[in-house]
Amino acid sequence: MDEYKRVSCHFYDVLEVAAVKRVLCKIVYKEDDEDKQIEQKVIDFKIIDKAEFMILENMQKIRLDKIVLFNNINPSDNQYC
Repeated sequence: MDEYKRVSCHFYDVLEVAAVKRVLCKIVYKEDDEDKQIEQKVIDFKIIDKAEFMILENMQKIRLDKIVLFNNINPSDNQYC
């Protein structure tokens, strides 16, 4: 596993709001150097091997630093805190 890069606090807040509200989310993420897309609800967050993951309703795990777009929000547009 490559080194985990922290996401901004602001972006994490966006993810948490989506999880609390249980809204259907459009997520574009990197997997094996390829962009993938899924629409699912975020239900939880877990730290696995020192990396943060979102857990989706279908139980899929997506590492937060692999997210390219989340509901049309680009996580790299925000500063680290």
